[in-house]
Amino acid sequence: MNTPLPPSTQPLSADLLVIGGGINGAGIARDAAGRGLSVLLCEQGDLGEGTSSRSSKLIHGGLRYLEHGEFRLVREALIEREVLLANAPHLIRPMRFVMPQDARLRSARLVRLGLWLYDHLGGRERLPGTRRIDLRQAPEGQPLKDVYEQAFEYSDCWVDDARLVLLNALDAQARGATILTRTAFVGASHTAGRWQAQLRDATSGALRHVTARALVNAAGPWVEQVLQGLPQLPQPLSLRLVKGSHIVVPKFWAGPQAYLLQHTDRRVVFMTPYEGAYALIGTTEMPYEGDAAAAQISEAEIGYLCEVVNRYLRQPIQPSDVVHAFAGVRPLYDDHRDNPSAVTRDYFFALSGSSTGEPPPLLSIYGGKITTFRQLAEHALQKLAPFLPPMRAAWTAVAALPGGDLPGGDFDAALQAWCHEQPWMPPAMAERWLHNYGTRARLVLGEARSLTELGRDFGGTLTEREVTYLRQHEWAQSAEDILWRRSKCGLHMSAAQRQQLADWLGEPLSPPR
Repeated sequence: MNTPLPPSTQPLSADLLVIGGGINGAGIARDAAGRGLSVLLCEQGDLGEGTSSRSSKLIHGGLRYLEHGEFRLVREALIEREVLLANAPHLIRPMRFVMPQDARLRSARLVRLGLWLYDHLGGRERLPGTRRIDLRQAPEGQPLKDVYEQAFEYSDCWVDDARLVLLNALDAQARGATILTRTAFVGASHTAGRWQAQLRDATSGALRHVTARALVNAAGPWVEQVLQGLPQLPQPLSLRLVKGSHIVVPKFWAGPQAYLLQHTDRRVVFMTPYEGAYALIGTTEMPYEGDAAAAQISEAEIGYLCEVVNRYLRQPIQPSDVVHAFAGVRPLYDDHRDNPSAVTRDYFFALSGSSTGEPPPLLSIYGGKITTFRQLAEHALQKLAPFLPPMRAAWTAVAALPGGDLPGGDFDAALQAWCHEQPWMPPAMAERWLHNYGTRARLVLGEARSLTELGRDFGGTLTEREVTYLRQHEWAQSAEDILWRRSKCGLHMSAAQRQQLADWLGEPLSPPR
């Protein structure tokens, strides 16, 4: 159930106050709660509403980072890819990526070397290795121009990024953490070795006071804004905001494979299957200034993405083919490189605090990528350990995320069993439920044994029972929360159907972001 704010007469107290409900904040809250700490997480909007729901939706090592010499980052990310695939086999799925060879951009020898490293740096166990494809014969060449005769195919993984945040928050709450959404951090001072923080409820405007032994500033693009509400503390690191945008178009190729396309500017663009009938294309990388919440894709970015993929496609796509788009702002550590694409995706910590307790510890997080969130959380707690009560050992590497305890980690077998038990459920709904909820699908289903018992049909396989579950158990409040983060059902619904859900919830319908 959602955690309500207690009455103002009851102060909140925690070992750790985590500011920010993106993937890093949720991951730290989960890890800390599982180690026996008392944890409170506050998020000014919805969980994962910012950068963490607007990524390329990949759990990957970052093949292109090898060109920038980021061998350690790639290795650690590849190791994490294996860990996360084991921990959430319902949510994270293997995907094969086809990289058409273009000798004008990178030699075949260089690509082969890079892919050999990619296969071996991270101790790959579950995923198949690289192979060469003759595009003139293989079906993977069907959507591509004849000039591309060969390609290399390699493995990575796909994830619903917003739901990954949710799973971490759910597990944190199950282990005792308090999760407060739509609750903004206002500011904090310190006295007697503890932080005295103020939080504001976005709905009522009421202020709540929290005392905490330590603060974690995991606010992503707003990390520096959070620091403005704190006493003057040394912060040697700086933030660099980079906007990444994606477009969604009808899928125009057969098969489950994705594509990695090189461009003349040395960047790469992913083209991945998305929500069955669609393709997700991205990302751009542009310097960004201003409010990260206001970031939107530009016409120039849409044109750029179309230009990149049209270098390869037999049948070009047009801006008019775009059915959905989104933009997110990555909060990268500023390593002062000129090219936004070359800025490191590694994470960095700024830790201030004294062993005497004055000031108490504050850990601010810069950079990072969704693939390494679990490792980041472990490292964050290592940094904070001297300031906190004794903690249990690290545990998340071998612990399933909620719903991920599928027998043998076999999603296909679990789906087959689910469809056998619920033969009345449409296949598209059954598969979506199993991907989103895993073994928790039974909790969503409750006592229902027919479509009628799922209540009102909103369209796009979304029903009243699922909406009720999302509101009661996953902090969903608005239609946007439900349609675009808890699910992607909004993509499969008409504007009228989306409006009907908003009307049923008794709220105005906000445009998707």
